[in-house]
Amino acid sequence: MSENFTAQDEFRESRLFLSRIVVSVLAMMLGVAALVVRLMYLQITGHEQYASLSRDNQVRIAPIPPSRGLIFDRNGEPLADNFVTYSLEVTPEQVKDLPGLLREFGAMLNLSESDVEQFYALKAKRKGFESVPIRLGLTEEEVARIAVRQPWLEGAEIRTRMMRTYPYRDLTAHVVGYIARINEKELANLDPAQYLGTFFIGKNGLEKSYEAILHGKTGHEEYEANVKGRVIRSLGTTEAINGADLHLSLDIGLQKTAMEALGHYHGAVVAIDPRNGEVLALASNPSYDPNPFIQGISKKNYDALQNDEARPLYDRATRGAYPPGSTVKPFEALAGLELLSLSPASRVACPGYFRLPGSSHKYRDWAHSGHGATDMHLAIVQSCDVYFYSLANRIGIQRLHDFMQGRFGLGAVTGIDIAGEKAGLYPTEEWKRKARKADWIAGDTVIAGIGQGFVTTTPLQMARATAILANKGLDVEPRLVSQIKAGWDLENPFPRREQAGKPIAEDHWNTVVNAMVDVVQRGTARRISGGLGYPMAGKTGTAQVFSVAQGKSYKSMRITKSMRDHAWFIAFAPAEAPQIAVAVIAENAGHGGTVSAPIARKIIDQWLQPGAGKP
Repeated sequence: MSENFTAQDEFRESRLFLSRIVVSVLAMMLGVAALVVRLMYLQITGHEQYASLSRDNQVRIAPIPPSRGLIFDRNGEPLADNFVTYSLEVTPEQVKDLPGLLREFGAMLNLSESDVEQFYALKAKRKGFESVPIRLGLTEEEVARIAVRQPWLEGAEIRTRMMRTYPYRDLTAHVVGYIARINEKELANLDPAQYLGTFFIGKNGLEKSYEAILHGKTGHEEYEANVKGRVIRSLGTTEAINGADLHLSLDIGLQKTAMEALGHYHGAVVAIDPRNGEVLALASNPSYDPNPFIQGISKKNYDALQNDEARPLYDRATRGAYPPGSTVKPFEALAGLELLSLSPASRVACPGYFRLPGSSHKYRDWAHSGHGATDMHLAIVQSCDVYFYSLANRIGIQRLHDFMQGRFGLGAVTGIDIAGEKAGLYPTEEWKRKARKADWIAGDTVIAGIGQGFVTTTPLQMARATAILANKGLDVEPRLVSQIKAGWDLENPFPRREQAGKPIAEDHWNTVVNAMVDVVQRGTARRISGGLGYPMAGKTGTAQVFSVAQGKSYKSMRITKSMRDHAWFIAFAPAEAPQIAVAVIAENAGHGGTVSAPIARKIIDQWLQPGAGKP
């Protein structure tokens, strides 16, 4: 030991050594304490959470999709049915090389870019252990092609699914609608618990309106799986509840007759039972086959439908807004009787035109030579425009609006249980100021009196108004679904309101309806009266598509087919105890009595014949 190493140095070194030992012991004690705290947390506080995570690694839940409810007509004919098909599906977490697998399937099944994009979009919204479809509705050849390669297609399998079909194709496309694949926007707004394992949703028609009921309630199976995802054992099952079946009031035979009667004319036919509002026929022509939309219609075929000038995708029955023309005259006559206490016998001179006081402008009658002195009965039978020009001017647009819309629903939605209905328009002074930035003028009221100008209605609205008239003023709310059969308690999303409306006075009703009966017997629709075995009340309408200038003759003008008048006819029968009310429009067909009235007669004849499916 060095001579310079003193006792003081030895003391200092011993103290340093002791300090280091104390620090080491404290560090070890803190480490042990941390371990103890962590173990306590894992074993006590966090036990439930981590046990749950552990179970999730082993226990999984597979959705059991319900079978979609069927749709039948009033006689039990299936309008929307299901059949078994095969789908190719992939469980992403079981696939090591997903892009490679998709390329292989692309070569095998000729997958499009759209198919692949749709797969990834669905995959992003689902958990890794949930299967995602690549191709639905596999053909037998495609199934065989995949089956040969199955052992090498990791994570992929062929599953059986129920697929939708519409056996009556274009006859019911606008009524029933169709289902198609759920898109990203829809998926974001759906209840994930109910739509796990479901790839389709109603896109329009009844399929959309009653989606929640038709879809049913999804079940699930709880099972234990190993690390490779293979099922070890089942732990329990909650069965799915199949969707409800819809039974419609629609008669497919009557629907077929309506479409065939329209023939090459674009237009619509709506038939309603005025006693209860049940829709018997709802036809829009031309139409389309909804079946290709289910699995995904090709862009070429969809563009062809979209760009078709005939607009087959457009539902003319509920969305087509047309000037109603002279079909409004019976309702306006009632307005005169009720609002003005007008005598049916009072006459209006009809020289073939009408002039407002102090104006030289002539509002022409369809009969250039006029109808002479015309009372209400003759004005309806011969469809005298001058009589109704004068009547509308006396009533005024606000009272006309309130009566026509409030009592008969013109220019307002009917509330039918199908998506997409349009309201049409029965105008007012306020409407014109807001919509057209212009003041209402007396001439606007005059032409509204014959269902022209700003007035537009849908065929469904005209059928409902006719049914209300047939029902002597009591409200008729159109409905397609008459019965819902479900495996669970449910509320109808379209409950019926209590029948309301102001009854029409008996003498007023008789005045108008007797005139409408004469329209068919000896008036503007007389050509359909031959062999008629029941009294029919009807009214023709010819709605101008464009205005004819003063001094010009419509007949002398060279016009294209698209500029020809629309042909209307409304009717109900039997007149004294109505069982059916009908509205028909044939676009650019000319006169209602020539084209639309014969169509309506075919519908009514079929319905009133014994055994035609009446309730």
